Amino acid sequence: MLNSRLYKINPMIPRIQSYQPLDGFQLLVSFDDGRRVRYDVADDINTLPAFRDLKTQHGLFENAQLDASRTCIYWNDQIDIPSDAIYEYGVAF
Repeated sequence: MLNSRLYKINPMIPRIQSYQPLDGFQLLVSFDDGRRVRYDVADDINTLPAFRDLKTQHGLFENAQLDASRTCIYWNDQIDIPSDAIYEYGVAF
C-alpha cells in the first residue's frame, strides 16, 4: 500500500489557476487565492542557458503548459518555472 503522506499536496505551495503567455516573454498568471501577476521570463532567458531555447526556437514560448499539480509552468524537460517563484517574483496587478 502506498504511503499517503508522500502524495499529499502541500497547501502552502501556490496553485496556478490560469496562465497566458504574452508578447515579450511575459506570463500572465492567476492563482487560486486570487493573486494575479505578470512574470518576466526574459530575465530567466538572459541568465539561465537552458531558457535561451524559449527565444531561439520559434513558437516554443507560446506552448507553455501547466503540470498536473498546478505548481509549475513548463515547456520541456529542461525548462520550467515553479509556481512559488512566479508568485514571489511576479509583479502583482
